[in-house]
Amino acid sequence: MKNKAQISRFAVVGLVNTVIDFGLLFLLTFLGLPKIAANTVSTGLAFIFSFFANKKYTFKSTSNNIMYEIILFIIITLFGLWVLQNSIIWLATPSIKNIIPQEQLALFIAKLLATIVSLVWNYCLYDKFVFKKESL
Repeated sequence: MKNKAQISRFAVVGLVNTVIDFGLLFLLTFLGLPKIAANTVSTGLAFIFSFFANKKYTFKSTSNNIMYEIILFIIITLFGLWVLQNSIIWLATPSIKNIIPQEQLALFIAKLLATIVSLVWNYCLYDKFVFKKESL
């Protein structure tokens, strides 16, 4: 079992990051931006916060190879945010709208599902590849 404190820290960072992401998504869609564009912007801004919070707070990385961490973090995060999340939103929203016809509620549920998938993806890959513990 992984370090429970680390998982708890990841959950806190994820919660704050999710509030930032959802808040921006719904603000931007309210202002008229299409949902996929709004999601791309909201997740893009939120991942800047996420890198620094995860490096210092969640994984307590002391690596001096910050370029390695940034590059892998960006690749993993962008795939999770812009490929996994957009795909899930695109695929799930029409089905959800068949059950819940209210557009914003259907988008909320699709975004929540997409966020859960990307959080699991991110934790596993950040822990294994990005902020891995230095060997002594």
